[in-house]
Amino acid sequence: MEKKNIFVLIQELETQMGHIHSELGGLKLVIKELLEENHRLSLENEQLRKILKREVNPAELEHPVASMPQPRAEQEDQEEDVVGEGYDNLARLYHEGFHICNVYYGHLRTEGDCLFCLSFLNK
Repeated sequence: MEKKNIFVLIQELETQMGHIHSELGGLKLVIKELLEENHRLSLENEQLRKILKREVNPAELEHPVASMPQPRAEQEDQEEDVVGEGYDNLARLYHEGFHICNVYYGHLRTEGDCLFCLSFLNK
């Protein structure tokens, strides 16, 4: 082998190692993002399990009651209650740590209050 060919081969190996190094760095970033998402989802899952245990009666899980259609007159009487009940449910969800705004609806709030949610509650 000539000396010139050896140097060319070494330069090619260095170039390949540089590409491999940059690909490894990219993979490390992807793994970091996946670990962060996994942690966030684990926290959200734990929060939802606590809420589910607190609000769902074990008897309801064994025998779920199908929602029966109500007569028209009863629906009209309850429309006013539904508006207040819907607002109360959204406020409860917000205070339990979830977003209720259209931007992040249903996601766990990790950084304190959300201005979008608060403006929605104040309407």
